[in-house]
Amino acid sequence: MVTIFYSMLTTLRIKNLALVTDLTLELRSGFNIITGETGAGKSIVIGALNLILGQRADRSLIRNGSSQCVIEAVFESASIEKDLTPLLDDFGLESCDDGILILKRSLRTSGGNRQFVNGSPTTLEALELIGELLVDIHGPHDHQSLLDASRQLEILDAYGHLDPLREEFADLLKKLRQMEEHKVALIVDDQTHAQQLELLRHQVHEIESAHLDPAAENELEEAYERTLNASKLLELGQSALSALNAQDGSLWDTLGAIGRSVDSLSTIDQHSNEISELHQQTVRMVSELEQALSHYVDGLDLDAGLLNELEERISVVQSLKRKYGPSLRQVIDFAQEARHKLSDLESREETLAHLNSDIEKLVAELSGIGRKLTKARSRVIPELNQAVVEELKDLGFKQSRFDVSLTSIKVNPTSGELKFHNSGLDKVDFQFGPNPGEPMRPLKRIASSGEMARVMLALKSVLADQDRVPVLVFDEVDANVGGETGTVVGLKMQEIGKRRQVISITHLAPVAATAPYHFMVEKISEGDRTVSEIKELNQKDRVAEIARMLGSGGEAAVRHAKAMLDAAT
Repeated sequence: MVTIFYSMLTTLRIKNLALVTDLTLELRSGFNIITGETGAGKSIVIGALNLILGQRADRSLIRNGSSQCVIEAVFESASIEKDLTPLLDDFGLESCDDGILILKRSLRTSGGNRQFVNGSPTTLEALELIGELLVDIHGPHDHQSLLDASRQLEILDAYGHLDPLREEFADLLKKLRQMEEHKVALIVDDQTHAQQLELLRHQVHEIESAHLDPAAENELEEAYERTLNASKLLELGQSALSALNAQDGSLWDTLGAIGRSVDSLSTIDQHSNEISELHQQTVRMVSELEQALSHYVDGLDLDAGLLNELEERISVVQSLKRKYGPSLRQVIDFAQEARHKLSDLESREETLAHLNSDIEKLVAELSGIGRKLTKARSRVIPELNQAVVEELKDLGFKQSRFDVSLTSIKVNPTSGELKFHNSGLDKVDFQFGPNPGEPMRPLKRIASSGEMARVMLALKSVLADQDRVPVLVFDEVDANVGGETGTVVGLKMQEIGKRRQVISITHLAPVAATAPYHFMVEKISEGDRTVSEIKELNQKDRVAEIARMLGSGGEAAVRHAKAMLDAAT
């Protein structure tokens, strides 16, 4: 069965980074494995990913002899568009074209570094936030959302399908914050209260007395321009009429002379009747022109009083727009809002009493939903703990312990101390104890990167259906494990790869054998320089690479490698 992935890293291009001159990695959906000899440059892939996801850069990474290095990454982002689009909008970045997200970053030996999203320049913060949506990297240099306390709470809620209750709490909290802001605006001293009343009354009166009509604004400006130029318009109109009606050489005289000639034509040649009809049409049109000009000239008003009146009206409109908004519609909206504020201030005590009552009720409601959410989380925690422990057993931690520590705040609805946050009343801390007799410690304090990576793999296995991050990268997740456990590690990643993209760097043959897609990094010499290259292996090359990883190139290792690959398919 082919699994369709809607979000994944499709292409990673690296230029002039460490040993790499120009490397393009075309990744597949599902489970991708990367192998190679120690020092071949596998870590460069992780380094490039960290850089493209917003990690601070070290110029010493730029390949010797080059002025800059460039990392480009192309993601199919369709399944996270709902979360990604608002983030792009917040940073003023172009949206994804056909669900394709393109990230680019360049580091220079001198001058500023640059980063781009969909071709638009942006900040490291933008890359970092986008990266948190797209990729989790687990290994010695971590980009791990699972270590963040708020993310751990999201994981717990996702596992327990508690998001609807959590969203209900967040919506109510938003409403409470709005009420609190309203209350703060009303709680002022008497002098400030009087000043606000005076200002609002002035603003409302100033706008309302202008009797604004957005639909008539263009008509007002046209009337002003016409009146302002009335003298010039009258001169031009009268000049046109004079040309029509001058005593000597008028247009009418010319048309009369033309008419007499045309009449003479028609008496001699009947085929010239059409010319006569055209002359008659011209006479009628000139007559209509004369009437229109006369009507226009008669309608012009040279009244200086009207001009002053229009100037004053336009001055009022422009003044209001400067004060309250660039358009009349916004000025009118400002007046509407000012009336509401004025009403609140005029009935301040009554409004405050209603607000206090509503806030108290809402705090009580939030406390109730928060406690309900706490109880639900408490019920889910043992299930999550047990599920993770079972996964850890498979990964070589036979007697390990895992626990989600939950602490909750207590809220007194009448105390006025409202310490809510969007996720409820609780905080969690993932804790892990790898060995019996040792105390459990917060996950973020685990010293061993190998332990950390396998705990993350266990969590990812448990949360495969709930986790939203589409691309998982494991750097030597098999550190310090044996062959049998290595096979289990690989199979775990293979299973996760059915739901999202997995990229794993490994030194362990049993892990490499479980992946459907295998890439190998190798160092080659070009003249007096050493460069790293990467290629996807076919079945024959996979056998040779896994045999090498087994520590021997002999026939026994080749047979073992073939058997491992056959067992994994």
